[in-house]
Amino acid sequence: MSAEVFDDRRCILGEGPLWHPEREQLFWFDIMRHRLLSRDATGPLEWRFGEPVSAAGWVDTETLLIASASALWRFDVRDSSKTQLCRLEQDNAVTRSNDGRADPWGGFWIGTMGRTAESGAGAIYRFYQGRLQRLFSEITISNAICFAPDRSCAYFTDTTTKRVMRVALDRNGWPEGDPAVFLDLTPDGLNPDGAVVDKSGAVWIAQWGAARVTAYSGEGTFLRAVALPARHTTCPAFGGPGFRTLFVTSARQGLSAAVAHDQSPHGQTFAISGVAEGLPEPRVIL
Repeated sequence: MSAEVFDDRRCILGEGPLWHPEREQLFWFDIMRHRLLSRDATGPLEWRFGEPVSAAGWVDTETLLIASASALWRFDVRDSSKTQLCRLEQDNAVTRSNDGRADPWGGFWIGTMGRTAESGAGAIYRFYQGRLQRLFSEITISNAICFAPDRSCAYFTDTTTKRVMRVALDRNGWPEGDPAVFLDLTPDGLNPDGAVVDKSGAVWIAQWGAARVTAYSGEGTFLRAVALPARHTTCPAFGGPGFRTLFVTSARQGLSAAVAHDQSPHGQTFAISGVAEGLPEPRVIL
């Protein structure tokens, strides 16, 4: 099983892949170039913003929720119009948005981080029923936000800790009790980045610097690793027919010019067929 290039545009920091189940179309971001990217039968697509953008959820066939450095937005892919839903650390010039994902209740979790990974500058929030509430603070690099298929828990990480956390959720999707360590990658020196959960409950985690995506059972047991040609894998998402394709974004950030040259695979977006069966991303309810 091998990764194929889905899109050959080389992102500085590719992130936030989202398979829109109604459009049957992948969207993702190049954070540092302030771009939302996609492709369809006509070829590559691109929308530009005036600040970093990093994560999205789908609202309806034509509408996305998009997280930027300063706000959450309702964005129309047809005419590029956008409406601010709420501010996101708008008065804090140090931070920007990073990893985010819709939850099974129609909410949206979004993490922030320092623009140069300032220690403890970020946080993780939940946007639900028109209100943004902070869930966890003193996060350096927010990542791995995803949810168990049975709605029992959420996962997240501060990448700098090398530990993926798990927190129980109540019947309305709010954290219940304190987070506990789900996975400690410190002994292997691995850096957890973005993550997604498949239909069986396995957690697929991109590992920055390791050129791979790795699956762990709901009990935290290593299941398998899939190699990719890009060193810095950033986030996976299931999509395609039957949600059996794993899309993976990657980054050129942090690599030398000799490594991340114009013909290198770093920063491209990849597709791996038949690796597992995923689930459709939940709709964000506004």
